[in-house]
Amino acid sequence: MPGGDYKLMQSKSGCRAYTMTMLTNSYDLYQVVNTITLTSIITLLTMTEYFCEMARDDVHTPTYTRHNKVQLIHGGSEYFTLLENLIDAAKSTIHLHTYLYDADETGIRIADALKRAANRNVKVYLLLDGYASGNLPVEFINSMKLAGVHLSFFEPFVRSQNFYMGRRLHYKVFISDAHTALVGGINISNKYNDTPAGKGWLDWAICTEGEAAEQLQHYCIKMWNGSLRRAKIEELPLQAPKLKDICIVKIRRNDWVKRQTEIYQSYMELFHTARHSIILMSSYFWPGRRLLNEIIRASDRGVKIKLILAGPSDVKLAKWAERYVYRRLFRSGIDIYEYQDNILHGKIAVRDGQQVLAGSYNVNNISAYASVEVNLDIKNAPFAREVNASLDSIIEKNCLKITRELYTNHYNFFQRLWHRLSFDIMHIVFFLFTFYFKQTDVRG
Repeated sequence: MPGGDYKLMQSKSGCRAYTMTMLTNSYDLYQVVNTITLTSIITLLTMTEYFCEMARDDVHTPTYTRHNKVQLIHGGSEYFTLLENLIDAAKSTIHLHTYLYDADETGIRIADALKRAANRNVKVYLLLDGYASGNLPVEFINSMKLAGVHLSFFEPFVRSQNFYMGRRLHYKVFISDAHTALVGGINISNKYNDTPAGKGWLDWAICTEGEAAEQLQHYCIKMWNGSLRRAKIEELPLQAPKLKDICIVKIRRNDWVKRQTEIYQSYMELFHTARHSIILMSSYFWPGRRLLNEIIRASDRGVKIKLILAGPSDVKLAKWAERYVYRRLFRSGIDIYEYQDNILHGKIAVRDGQQVLAGSYNVNNISAYASVEVNLDIKNAPFAREVNASLDSIIEKNCLKITRELYTNHYNFFQRLWHRLSFDIMHIVFFLFTFYFKQTDVRG
């Protein structure tokens, strides 16, 4: 049977081994929290969510833009070839903001392209998250700066070698000449690219041209100018020609510290307004209480919901927590599919063959409350049908359907209990420690 965890469960001895593995992996986490009572943590989380709900009432969203083109871009070689070509074609400005930038073959390839652009007198601005990209070699950084690339880090409020307090820049946005933009979940790293070692993680980006790209450039300049330590970018009037194409696109942002919860609200609206169908692909899926209830209400009123979630996962605790949510989803008849071919990292949804949400936002509380995120909200039926077909194809060719029977037969009582405990840990400890304490391994 496909699906790594399900193979292990085919015998009683396998079940015992699997349970012991989970308990062993939990040991370090319990060491971290052995002086904190569960009651006090749950109280803290409840208060946090209460104030987060209050903050959502004061949200100002941008308007939809009309004159745009959009294209769905697959991760891997398709994305990085397009990114390099756009960098090489840029004439005036480049903005690249990303969470994780590795100095591996993919990172060097994109860095060389950025250097070539700077040598052509293109103004190149590279903004990296200080948490995820903080281990870039000094020599790598200096070579970029010497070539004329303006490189800076999005820093936390307070940090030390082992301590990190503040939100993170988690979005991945590229804009060239205020005209063409890439928005998605793809970091600059071999893990997201097709290499001789294997295919990249499953992910997506949206290539958009037109008014939405102009708005994205304005946003990137605002983010860059938000630090007192960086030389300010002068925002000049844009001269980009207006496209005649009509495609409705809105920039959605999430930055709870600045009371921006637009992406969260867009997912709430997606499930609240759906009439027929929703396909949602999400890595690290453990939604908060309100959003989970909205998903279930949509299914209960007859909306056909398909969830494409991770099978193999780079964060096993997150996957176990995710499987606890399955039980509620089963009761409402929601279809769950686990992607089997590789690590799933994509974040994209389609409603009724009419609307697409895509970007960097994971459907969990870390994206909701601790990260700066950017999504595109696209209302265009032909494009939505194209995305829908791509996701249906992945379901048919690359996924294992997880039914209630399969789940019940292959997880014993102790394993299901561990899924519940993992869910609580992910909502409490992992949220707090991802937000406040620097880790040696980062996900995004």
